[in-house]
Amino acid sequence: MPILIVGVGNPLKGDDGFGVAALAAFRRQPLPDHVRCLETGIGGMHLVQELMLGYDALILFDAVDRGDAPGRILVLDPILPGFDQLSANERRDYFCETHYAIPVRALTLAREVGVLPAIVRIIGCQVADADSYGMGMDPAVEAAIPAAVAEASALVRSLHGQFDGG
Repeated sequence: MPILIVGVGNPLKGDDGFGVAALAAFRRQPLPDHVRCLETGIGGMHLVQELMLGYDALILFDAVDRGDAPGRILVLDPILPGFDQLSANERRDYFCETHYAIPVRALTLAREVGVLPAIVRIIGCQVADADSYGMGMDPAVEAAIPAAVAEASALVRSLHGQFDGG
């Protein structure tokens, strides 16, 4: 039951680097053989290519901006757009960004090519500042990393039990 854990975001853009930092912290613990970790940064096409290897579940660490208090951890199901109502030109325009830096676009492409796992969760952290450039995160965002790692670990244990019949 392979599970892919991914860190997305841009560490050069402050709080947007949360996903990459959370993945680095997650990797510091002993991991089961069925868990693979991948840092994609802002290269979503790499995520789609990795998913082509076949995974049963995907967990993404990412920065989010939902207007909550900075550092709040959210476990989200991605909401992907439906393409059956879009024209061919609208579909082309949606996928014209070749890097797929926005995770929802990479996940949508993965769905459209048939490689998106049935189970996808985003462990998001509310950012304090989503727009500034510079190294380092807001203290509340950085302090949330252990909670995000704990959420991911709990999800891995839960998913493993689901697939093992537990």
